[in-house]
Amino acid sequence: MTPLARHYVNAVRSSTAARLMACAGAAGLLTACAGDVFSDTTVDPSSPVAAEVSRVSKLGDDYPSFREIPAAPKDLRPKRLYGEAAAEVKQAQAALDRDTAPGTWTLQSTDSFAAGARRAAGSDDAPAAARGSEAFAEELRQRATPPPPPKK
Repeated sequence: MTPLARHYVNAVRSSTAARLMACAGAAGLLTACAGDVFSDTTVDPSSPVAAEVSRVSKLGDDYPSFREIPAAPKDLRPKRLYGEAAAEVKQAQAALDRDTAPGTWTLQSTDSFAAGARRAAGSDDAPAAARGSEAFAEELRQRATPPPPPKK
């Protein structure tokens, strides 16, 4: 290695080391400032949540360990069966699209169906006071008229 190349490699190594040292120093200073910011805080006793904060802070929650993670369930179907089920759903979708595509079915005997429906519904008498739609619309217009302005 030439002396110039050796000098360049050493300069790069020393600048990288200097950056790492600066980052480590800054991180050390920042963590020293943070500390435990909640250890010396107090809750205003007149606060509506003061009792709840006091109760929760004294619980000392027990966090689960890795041993407490339950084992994977044994009654799951194999992964390949998920793919087969997805393929079945796609086949059912294709069949439904094919069977209900435009032009694949028509309505027939609609007159006989309508007559049967009318018979099943029975006969109802017309309303006694049947009014025309114009009278109904006029009544709505009268009701929609704004009130007169207040007198001064």
